[in-house]
Amino acid sequence: MNGIVLVDKPEGVTSAGVIRALKPRLGGTKVGHLGTLDPFASGLLPLCVGEATKIARYLLIERKAYTGTIRLGVATDTLDRTGRVTETAPVPAVDVARLAAVARRFRGVQHQVPPMYSALKRGGVPLYELARRGVEVERRPRAIEVFELGLAPGAPERIELVVECSKGTYVRALAAEIGRALGTVAHLERLRRTAVGAFRVEDARPLDALLAGAPLPLVSVRRALAGLPAHPASAAGLARLRRGQQDALAELPRPGAAGETALVVDTAGEVAAIVEAVGQRPVWRLVRLFAPPRS
Repeated sequence: MNGIVLVDKPEGVTSAGVIRALKPRLGGTKVGHLGTLDPFASGLLPLCVGEATKIARYLLIERKAYTGTIRLGVATDTLDRTGRVTETAPVPAVDVARLAAVARRFRGVQHQVPPMYSALKRGGVPLYELARRGVEVERRPRAIEVFELGLAPGAPERIELVVECSKGTYVRALAAEIGRALGTVAHLERLRRTAVGAFRVEDARPLDALLAGAPLPLVSVRRALAGLPAHPASAAGLARLRRGQQDALAELPRPGAAGETALVVDTAGEVAAIVEAVGQRPVWRLVRLFAPPRS
């Protein structure tokens, strides 16, 4: 099995737990996910299966979209509802105009300090393990981008959030920053991922349905990388390429500029390789080779 399986992860299970649960259905092949979802969060978890694990680097850069609920007046050490309450504060009156003004402040490129409760490592140790020991270390701010942000009044002392952001954005940290901008403290009470690049949660299947035998929603490698140009190669050229003879790439159209990425497809239109253009007078270089389809 090769492709991207779209799973709608429920609350209360880790991303790694989803993979473990589905392993028997996936035939024991290699599996990886496109960005961890915290256990308390739900929503889209795309899994790269088999040969599709080779394209994860091209999909991890995609922007992501979420909906969520921010709880005002209460801060936690994890910045979400699972943590220990560390501070409370009065909640000022918040109207639509105030929320719109705050949302505008957080759109665009900015720097965000990763939370201590995160999987980032310091000296090989995940930060969340240090945090559980009561150890806090300095974290460098990282550049992120918020492409779209919508804030609306919700239930008492709560704000409903819709956000589209770059890879590496911690929505928990964003929620805490929004609370401070409103003159109080806050944490993320609910989070649901609705999109990863072109993948949408509407096209995913709930984990329990998949475990009960529902068809796997499988996206092909070709469809997952539909944004890249595709160049057909001859059967003889692919055979040479699989023997390590990169001169076979000379039969492809020349790249226009260094840094270009393209697909090499076989006579059936399936992705056989990924190539990138290198050099001052760009030529194609092989970066990923896929196993031939089983006959």
